[in-house]
Amino acid sequence: MLDSFFRKVRKRVSKSRNTRDIDPDEILIDAKNLPEFNTHQFEGRIERPIAFKTILVFSIVLLFLLPGLLIRAYVLQVQDGNAYATESQNNGLESDTIFAERGAIFDTNGVKLAWNSPDPDQTDFSLRSYAPIDGLGLLLGYVKYPTKDSSGIYYRKDFVGEAGVEKYYDDQLKGQNGSELTETDVKGNIVSQSIVMPPINGQDITLTIDSRIQAELYDQIQGLAERVGFTGGAGAIMDVTNGNIVAMASYPEYDSSVMTEGTDTSLIQQYLKDPDEPFLNRFVGGLYAPGSIVKPYMALAAQKENVIDPNQWILTTGSISIPNPYDPNILSIFKDWQNNGSLDMEKAIAMSSDVYFYIVGGGYAPLNIGGLGISRIDEYMSKMGFGNWTGQGLFAGPVGNVPSPMWKATAFPNDPIWRLGDTYHTAIGQYGFQVTPLQMLRAVASIANGGTLLEPNIIKSGAPAAGAPSQTLPFTADEYTIVRTGMNMGVTQGGPAQGLDVPYVNIAAKTGTAQIGTNNQYLNSWVTGFFPYDNPRYAFAVVMQQGPNTNDLGGVYVMRGLLDWINQNTPEYFKTQ
Repeated sequence: MLDSFFRKVRKRVSKSRNTRDIDPDEILIDAKNLPEFNTHQFEGRIERPIAFKTILVFSIVLLFLLPGLLIRAYVLQVQDGNAYATESQNNGLESDTIFAERGAIFDTNGVKLAWNSPDPDQTDFSLRSYAPIDGLGLLLGYVKYPTKDSSGIYYRKDFVGEAGVEKYYDDQLKGQNGSELTETDVKGNIVSQSIVMPPINGQDITLTIDSRIQAELYDQIQGLAERVGFTGGAGAIMDVTNGNIVAMASYPEYDSSVMTEGTDTSLIQQYLKDPDEPFLNRFVGGLYAPGSIVKPYMALAAQKENVIDPNQWILTTGSISIPNPYDPNILSIFKDWQNNGSLDMEKAIAMSSDVYFYIVGGGYAPLNIGGLGISRIDEYMSKMGFGNWTGQGLFAGPVGNVPSPMWKATAFPNDPIWRLGDTYHTAIGQYGFQVTPLQMLRAVASIANGGTLLEPNIIKSGAPAAGAPSQTLPFTADEYTIVRTGMNMGVTQGGPAQGLDVPYVNIAAKTGTAQIGTNNQYLNSWVTGFFPYDNPRYAFAVVMQQGPNTNDLGGVYVMRGLLDWINQNTPEYFKTQ
């Protein structure tokens, strides 16, 4: 019934007003049930379509504005696009590197050897400074700074260690760079800065080096080289209980500050062209004929193999003659450096007899001594680190060479036959025998400490020490006693090392002179040894390179000068512990 009523009402309204039908809910609505409409916000108003006239007017306005908009877009994008692009880049966030401080390097007593210094002309990072102490160049090395390209952008953001301690302990020294965000406005003015990642500074490193002894050793080597005419030299001191290096010098050397700064190009070119090779660390990387300093190791091998009774006396007359195997009437004569008379093993070491070690090394039929022979010489020399040990990191160097029939066949293809004389010359450290001074230092330290072949170490704290384990050599205490006694006699009983017979400490030493050059016109002069003799603590090795063969001064002279200086300035090194 109500439905019929509503239909009649709608028809009347529609006919009278010519409008749309009214829904029942609109008829029954009253003031009390109106929603909470906000009429000021046009809520509850019935939506109506936009009039055509309004659209027309709006379109005409846009048509007038469009050309101006297009012209402005052209100016922004095409005509001034590059300028605004650059400006937009400057108006934003930029990430900058915060350079980590490189770790400092100290000697064993806390003396600063390398550190960072602020530079008023260089605000991005500190500059590297080095102590003005002789003998540190090759030991410490140098660094390369972070570097910018022509646009001022860093393409190398790290300090780079290029040699020495700076190179081989770079991971500990360099640290880790941080970063910073900088906000700028369109004019390039800094709006704000914030550190995103703080830098981690590098570790400080303390070396086992005593810079006082380091400098004096270098000065002694340099002084003799310039006085006599040696082209170079090297020396080192090692603690025989743990392998710690107290000093390790090589002459000539470069200046770490000059190489790091890189501004003195004329001096750097001089370094590069110098025939005496100031970039060569002679103690680690130089190869030299050892000469007589190998005789103590031949003596150890001969005892172990029962080649000769060390108490047997052998009469030497200044030379030994060997019949030619193809014609007994022809003799091959092998000379000694002097007539040393009757010798047992200790005295043969003390007096450095060539004839005795010819016999020990190659044998001598008239005495019914078979000798070690070249195969066993190679075997034992290898055990003691000659011809096979190269070291690690800072101490990495060449292998060297112990002569052998295989080596001779390669080196002398026109004369490959190995002869007895070749064994004789090998037994006294000649004929292609080559070692590094570091190899000799390890070997003489093993005599001092009773058979431990140590790995050298230069780190006291702040970085890993040498990682390779030490080795135990296959010789007895009695065998070492013979050798140590002979080396001490060479100092105290008028042997070639008598220049080291000093009143303030008892020394054991062995010298060596190796002739070199096409006419033997030059020589290398060696001394190796240890102190104090009764309770060894430190071993040493010194080589002076390519001096005139008429000169009598060499390794002993350098070591004597250093010992005298130690006695006056650092006598604690002579105390037994």
